[in-house]
Amino acid sequence: MTQAPFSPPWWARNPHIQTILPVLTKVNAPKLQRQRLELDDGDFIDLDWLGKPAANQPIVVLVHGLEGSAESHYARRLLHSLSLRQTCAVVHHHRSCSGVTNRLARSYHSGDTQDLHTSLSAIAAQYPGSPLLAVGYSLGGNVLTKYLGEKNDNSLIEKAVVVSAPLQLAACATRLRNGFSKVYQSYLIKQLQQKVYDKLAIPALSAQMPVTQVQVKQLTTFHLFDDMVTAPLHGFNGVEDYYHRASGLPYLRHITKPTLVMHAKDDPFMNNEVIPTLDQLSAQVTYELHNYGGHVGFIEGGTPFKPQYYLEKRIIHFLLDQQGESPSQEAPYASPL
Repeated sequence: MTQAPFSPPWWARNPHIQTILPVLTKVNAPKLQRQRLELDDGDFIDLDWLGKPAANQPIVVLVHGLEGSAESHYARRLLHSLSLRQTCAVVHHHRSCSGVTNRLARSYHSGDTQDLHTSLSAIAAQYPGSPLLAVGYSLGGNVLTKYLGEKNDNSLIEKAVVVSAPLQLAACATRLRNGFSKVYQSYLIKQLQQKVYDKLAIPALSAQMPVTQVQVKQLTTFHLFDDMVTAPLHGFNGVEDYYHRASGLPYLRHITKPTLVMHAKDDPFMNNEVIPTLDQLSAQVTYELHNYGGHVGFIEGGTPFKPQYYLEKRIIHFLLDQQGESPSQEAPYASPL
């Protein structure tokens, strides 16, 4: 594990400021071009592209979090930073997250590596000479971790960064039922409920949905929603089976491509159970555990009206400026909580 030099300003030491302020701060992102991938099951995945790679130049693949998109604050900031470097990037949208309802009753979930592999395969086929680098945020970070661990040397990704990932899903679901964290849960659950309502309103899909409109209103926690909606729609035997099989933590030891994993001790979405021990990390995983940072925050300076971030600088340094460096050249192990 490593402890990199991140320290928030005095006004951003609160985890909720770190988590909420970035959402409220406007970022002017570059214009993106959409590509739709038609899937064998009749559904689709939308990719949003920032430029096209020059010959043999890398492509940075962004995997967004729960109910995120290319419009999410973290995606816009990284895309802006990459545009300044004239680096090609593409956002992989989970099904139903690109602003268009997907065609099937199923949607996406925290362990859905097949859709990511489909996107990566299509990108690699289009640009066979370009190495693929990836960044996964929150839920997308868990998906990316699981993908890297499943594929090992067959991963289409050459280097990756995982940010604020809920690597132990059951523990994170419990954390979000308590204290101020319930505010985040309520905000996200309402979005998930609305997507279920939208599908219940489509006759061809309504009969395939595992819940009724009345039942949806009662699904006010992630544990309930995942048990009644996520698990049955995606082939899991209840919520505990889903959380066990989809959590990324056990896959860290199987990763064979250089990967940076970043957590903050004060992340209001998580608790100590997401923090891996040294023997859970492969030699290719660099782990950073910061005292502060909130959930996908990592504000390091500026002002409350114009914050500056550590996150994009760290991502770009690891993916693009450390070519040839190995995790062993990073800083030493940092003690967990």
